[in-house]
This record gives sequence, C-alpha cells and structure tokens, in this order.
Amino acid sequence: MCGIVGYIGKEQSLPILLNGLKALEYRGYDSAGVAIGDKGTITIKKAVGQVKVLESSLATDHPIQGTIGIGHTRWATHGVPNELNAHPHSDCKGRIAVVHNGIIENYKELKTYLENHGHIFRSDTDTEIVPHLIEDFLNKRNNFDSALFDALKMIRGAYALVIMDAENPTTLYATKRSSPLVIGVGNNENFLASDPSALIGKTKDVIYLNDGEVATITSENISVVNIEQQKTSFEIVRLEWDLEQSQKGNFPHFMLKEIFEGPEVVRSTFRGRIKSEDNLVKLGGLDQVRDKLKDTKRILILACGTSYYAGLVGEYLFEEIAGIPTEVHFASEFRYREEPFDEGTIAIVISQSGETADTLAALHKAKEYGLMTLSVVNTVGSTIARESDAGVYNHAGPEIGVASTKSFLSQLTVLVMIAIYFSKDKSKTQLILEELEKIPEKIEKILAQSELLKKLAEKYNHYEHFLFLGRRYNYPVALEGALKLKEISYMHAEGYGAGEMKHGPIAMISPDFPTMAIVPHNSVSEKMMSNLEEIKARKGTLFAIATEGDTTIASLANDVFYIPKTIEPLEPLLTVVPLQLFAYYVGTQRGFDVDKPRNLAKSVTVE
Repeated sequence: MCGIVGYIGKEQSLPILLNGLKALEYRGYDSAGVAIGDKGTITIKKAVGQVKVLESSLATDHPIQGTIGIGHTRWATHGVPNELNAHPHSDCKGRIAVVHNGIIENYKELKTYLENHGHIFRSDTDTEIVPHLIEDFLNKRNNFDSALFDALKMIRGAYALVIMDAENPTTLYATKRSSPLVIGVGNNENFLASDPSALIGKTKDVIYLNDGEVATITSENISVVNIEQQKTSFEIVRLEWDLEQSQKGNFPHFMLKEIFEGPEVVRSTFRGRIKSEDNLVKLGGLDQVRDKLKDTKRILILACGTSYYAGLVGEYLFEEIAGIPTEVHFASEFRYREEPFDEGTIAIVISQSGETADTLAALHKAKEYGLMTLSVVNTVGSTIARESDAGVYNHAGPEIGVASTKSFLSQLTVLVMIAIYFSKDKSKTQLILEELEKIPEKIEKILAQSELLKKLAEKYNHYEHFLFLGRRYNYPVALEGALKLKEISYMHAEGYGAGEMKHGPIAMISPDFPTMAIVPHNSVSEKMMSNLEEIKARKGTLFAIATEGDTTIASLANDVFYIPKTIEPLEPLLTVVPLQLFAYYVGTQRGFDVDKPRNLAKSVTVE
C-alpha cells in the first residue's frame, strides 16, 4: 500500500524520484523519503506528511546530487507515522538503503536475532530488518550478492523491495513476493515503481517481475534470476496509458475528473467488443478458454471493497441473463472458508489494481481447489491478470483518486458483457446490448446536472449520518453510495436493502438521519415506495434518485434528482453516478482532500 520509485541513469535522480512519488502518493502519504547515491555514499532524506513536505525540505541551494536513487511514500503498518519510521531504511554503517512495500511476517524473530548480534535499530518498522540482515551476512562473507540472497531466503511475507549498496554505486536490486513491482525500461536509463502510473511520461516499456525473482539493474542492463540465482527470462510489455490521462487537467481533483470520464470509460470498455446489430459480444481474453466455459454450472465472484459491490451487481446479471447460479464472497473471508466445489464451478476475481492482496490470496485458494479462474482487472500485466487462467481488461485508464469511481463503471460494463457472453438464451441479450451503447450519452446527461448535486450537497453536508436504500440491482449501488460518502466525507453512512430497513435500521430514522433512496421506475419501484412511506411516517428526511417523468416521488421526497430511463440490468451504471458526485461535493464542502482520504490507500497490497 506504499509507493516505491527508483532510478538509475545519466540524469539527476532527485527530480525524477520526487515526480514519481507524487504520481504514487495515492498509494500512501503518511510520510515520504529518498535515498540518493553518489561517489560511494548514500544520502537519505525523509519527512512526515505528503510528498510536498519532503520536497520543501529538499529545496536548498545545494540539492542532493546523484544519478542513482530510490524513493518511497508510506502507508503505516508497523510503527506510527514519523520521520524515524519513514523509508528508506539503512543498516548500522549507512552502506545499504532499502524501500519496502508489504509486510515481513517474521520480522520480530529476525530483529531479536540481529539485536543479539549487535545491530542497532532506529525505527519500529518491519522494513529495517532487511538492511541489517544483509549487513549481517556481509560481515560474514563480504560479498554483497551472496549476502542479499542469503537474507532474502530468511524473509517471510509479502514484499516488494528495492535496495541500494553504496559500494555498488551503479546498481539497483529489486525483488518481490505477492506485492507489485515493475521495471521501466529506458534508453541508457532504467526505472522502478510499485505502480506503472509512476512511469508515465518516462517510458512505456515495462517488465513485470514474478514472485521470487530478483532483478539487478544498471543504466544499460537488466538481468533477472530466481532465488537460487538461476537466470530467468522476462518479457517487455508496452503500456497503454499516456501522460494526459494521469493529469488533472482543468479539474480541481482527480476524483471529479475521473467521475466526468465515466461516459468515455464505458465506451472504451465495450468498444470493439460488442455488435448490437448482430447480438454479439466478443471477449478475446475469454476465447482461449471458451470450450471449458461451456460447462459452467456455478460462478463464484471474489473481490473487496468497491469491486465487491460490482460483483454483487454481477450476481444479478449472471443469474438473470446467463441463467447461472452465482455467489459473491469477500475475498478476505473466502480464503478461510472450507467448502466443497462441484465440477463446473468457476471463480471470477475482480480488482482494479490487479494487486489486491486479499483478492490475490483468494485467487490462489481457488486455483488450489482446481477451479477455472477468470479476472476482471484494469492494470495490464498485474499479478492477478497474469495468474488467472483468463480474463477481461477494463480499459479504464489510470485511476488516481483513492475512492474508485470510473473503475466501478468499467467493472459493471465488463460484467454485463461477460453475462451476455455466457448466455445461451440470446432472445434477451440484444436489447441489453442496444441499450448499453446508449449508456454513455445518458451518463453525460447526469453529469450536466452536476451543479444541482452540488447545491443539494450544500443542503445535506452538515448531517453526520446517512442511510442508503435500494432494491435488486440498486441494492449494491446503495452499498457503494454509502461507501463513497464514508470514504470521502467521513460521514457515517450505511447501505441497506430497502426490504431489510423495517427489520432494524428503521429504529434510527429521524429528521437528523436522512435517507438516500435509489428508486428508478422498475420492477420493484412500488415496493420501494412502500418503504419510503414508512420512513416519511417517522418524519425521516428523504433524498431520492428517480427516473425522469416520475410524478409521484416528488410528493414524498424532500429532494429528487432525476436520471434518464434505462432497462433494469443497466440501471447501476446510471444510479451510481449522482451518488459519486454527491459524495465528492459533500467531501470538498467539508474541507477534505477527496483524492487522498485519511487512512486509505489505492492499492491494498497487505492482508
């Protein structure tokens, strides 16, 4: 959940590292630091807070010089956010510098061993044992490569590590296990990052390390070996993202920019994959396993957070459109379940980053059970994409805002297409495809009313509690809307299936506990209206998301936001957009940094 960058080449490394850290700040922003190598020495500078604090502390008349360096933004796991716990960490002599993403599970026993052998620790982190462990082996045999590999063999956990050695001033070392790390290939220069977004504008050619591999990187050469120091092959992959996509443009926040990218994201996700006139969906990522998928009798969807809520929509889609029984599990809980799996069961894992630790662990468990695994991810070459049997990319472009918005829309679009891909009854799919092509234009109509949502947010931003209600396809949207409001405004919000409200949550209803009701005109709208009557009878405040032309809702709700009409399976693609905007405006009006909400990180690579 931290951010890692590295550079080796002919340019001064500090500006490159700082720019990379800014690009990765959404992954962690408790503290930041850099280590720069020059003439056999390593200079380390750290600061608590965002990267701009570190940048200010480095703004002197004599900037740190050096064409090799590593940098880090931290999301605290071990030890409070302070300068001592910030990365990079070093050994006793200051020869070795290390940045680390992940968790070293056996750090306590290693730390005890090292302290008993005279090593002095300065921080409370698990990371600091790495440079000291390498140093300990160096003291025994004085060969850095041997010391590095001996140390790595003793470490257990999930990690991405980038290491500098002052006595090897032209080399960076990198390794990973269950945590992302990518090498950027340049011209007489090379880069490292925990996320490809940090490489945008520098290179589009990257190498994704596999678990257990160790890369030795100079400005002109990259070699990769396994933990036994046997050479392994690697593939250079071309990135699709460009610099413009990763910048805010004229928007005040990435979150708002990414919400407004929603229409184009949906288009990009289905572009070239559907032909509504031929009632056809073509998903190249699934074609290689098409024959095996014909025998699918049950689907498990495994995901976390916003991706889990997309999966809940997928459950309705697969059962209604494809006629396949489907279950959705939190990936973090699935890995601890013990249940029999019948033949014909497949698992679909959903992750925006493709690196989510809990989802990756659930994928591994599904594979251990012998299940066919499919993935829905946005990041090409990510670990989940590479380790699943087949999959579908979102094509949503980089998402910088920590709270997922456009990636949710792309996930929903992919799940609609997969459901149609699986469907054996094509009589019901052509209308869905025809309507899917109209969805981007309908999202644009919603976005054109953003000022209205801004005014409504002003009316509601003083509340401290909010209830979100929906039924059927809009039940998961209620959960997602509540999550967005929690993430961005720190307002307490709960999402519920509207039918469950009377089984407990109705006790909370009061004028000071408003309800966001998702009530488009559909097969369950009459049931929803009955639930809203129950709220109104108890003097609850109602804010409704309703379909254009609905003349009844205005007499019941205090405020109404209208969306275009669509068919029920595609409603979440529209109903979620005003909830995203509402959360954004409430968060900004309450004075918070919505791109970097407290305690959260974009890619959750620890369990």
